[in-house]
Amino acid sequence: MGTVSRRHLFALAGVGLVASGCAPVAPTPSPSASAGGPPDWAALAGSVGGTLSRPGDATYDTVRLTENPRWDTARPLAVLSAQTASDVAVAIAFAARYRVPIALRSGGHSYPGYSAGGAPGTGVKPSLVIDTRRMAQVEIAADNTVRVGAGASLAALYDAIGSKGRAIAGGSCATVGIAGLTLGGGVGVLVRAYGLTCDSLVGVEIVTADGRVHSADASTDPDLYWASRGGGGGHLGVVTALTFATRPAPDVTMFSLGWHFAEAAAVIRAWQDWAPTADPKLWSTLKLLNGARYPTEPGVFVSGTWIGDPSELSGQLQPFLAEAGAPKSRGSSTHDYRDAMMIYAGCGSSPASACTTGSGGILTRESFAGTSHVPTTKLDAVGIQTVIDTVMSAKSVPGMIEGGISLDALGGAVQGIAADATAFPHRDALMTVQYTATFTDGTDADPPSRWVRGFRTALIPQWGTAAYVNYADADIADPSASYFGANAERLERIARRYDPQGLFTQPQPW
Repeated sequence: MGTVSRRHLFALAGVGLVASGCAPVAPTPSPSASAGGPPDWAALAGSVGGTLSRPGDATYDTVRLTENPRWDTARPLAVLSAQTASDVAVAIAFAARYRVPIALRSGGHSYPGYSAGGAPGTGVKPSLVIDTRRMAQVEIAADNTVRVGAGASLAALYDAIGSKGRAIAGGSCATVGIAGLTLGGGVGVLVRAYGLTCDSLVGVEIVTADGRVHSADASTDPDLYWASRGGGGGHLGVVTALTFATRPAPDVTMFSLGWHFAEAAAVIRAWQDWAPTADPKLWSTLKLLNGARYPTEPGVFVSGTWIGDPSELSGQLQPFLAEAGAPKSRGSSTHDYRDAMMIYAGCGSSPASACTTGSGGILTRESFAGTSHVPTTKLDAVGIQTVIDTVMSAKSVPGMIEGGISLDALGGAVQGIAADATAFPHRDALMTVQYTATFTDGTDADPPSRWVRGFRTALIPQWGTAAYVNYADADIADPSASYFGANAERLERIARRYDPQGLFTQPQPW
């Protein structure tokens, strides 16, 4: 079966795992050894139900890979493909005993490469990678909550719950892990109607820095539950399972519109006036893209979802089109929730088991660079021209396959929750913004990385410094303030309390 790239359709990413809690369950005993001695990897391998892969093992060169080929140079000390929370507890105790650095992995989409476990240039030392991708069970309860293993991909989750007539709001990238998405907040194609993914989270199972397995929800360990709803990951512990409230699955009308690039300024003005305040049942994204995929002119696209009466979509779009001008192309189709999410994932009618970049999958990994903004204001004429000029320049970047900007509408249900009710602080934002570049595997990553960061820098006078933790960027000067705003202080207090020895050493700490 052929492979399909879907980065140019949609991109959401999550990174890391957050955690902690009280009401402990006694952990499985970990390998015995003296602190400070050489790590006893054989003892670790014999103490877990999952698989420990070390350099030279047959599985190592497969399991060490993330979803981004630019980090394929990473050579972690070992990768533990954990199967249970007890496996994670054993690994944490092992790392603490031998002072081994830890890297955490759910889906493997960390933009700065932190989950690769030691790629050059990431600021992460060669590490023991705790990989939860085998922990992918999806169990729907009688009360219509769903318990999901931390490593479940979005494609697997949507397939499982959609087949049962249930839904949650989430991202469109098939291979993103549910833990990373949720822990950073979780923006996606139903966000304006149903809120962030973390807004549906009702409980988490967590392994803390002391190697204990805990639970956290609104009544038990509420601080830790709060931190797990948008506080990012990689600093407090490892989430091993998440429980969500679900909704009846809606029918989803998907629409797409395209313009000549000469119309870009009008489209940007019209979209930012309309999209964040449209009916909450309507979500849309505006993309301006350029590079080798666009041989004649850059692309200007608006696409989105409508979960109201399909016959009402034209009326919803009319105020936008009246200001933007008639598109050169347009289309729409209505699907059930499960099928719509699989189409967004780039998998169409393929089975969920094939919606992967792994063995037997139809998706391909792509070398990628990105960064973000979370604006609360609209672009003025100067800002709009900056966007247009920078997108035009993408084709001159060496190795650039596709570079540009994606503006994803917020508002609606996102604004219905107070900024300090969850760790995600950007409740009054108009949109999330991704600056992205996909480039030829094996080429120098510096030019596209400089390009996306330069794009962000050029718009700081317009949009400030707020950023989205799931699109993490190692070059952001004050990450805690940019990602978490006024919530950063509380997150830091929780981190100091539950990881006082600093076991989790991922860059960009509180």
